Amino acid sequence: MAVPRNRHSNARKNKRRSHLAKTSKNTQVCSNCNKETLPHRVCGACGHYAGKSVVWAKGAE
Repeated sequence: MAVPRNRHSNARKNKRRSHLAKTSKNTQVCSNCNKETLPHRVCGACGHYAGKSVVWAKGAE
């Protein structure tokens, strides 16, 4: 197993990891109830997907 001869500085380590930062998830607005939902998923608030009622939600009428 390879072992480094000298220690790498924190700056060098952090430069290598600069692209690993977390990014926020993309959301879209539900066309039925205007709540934020993840794309390509059934709305958790109203149970609609692609303009159709797919699932009976708890609070839906």
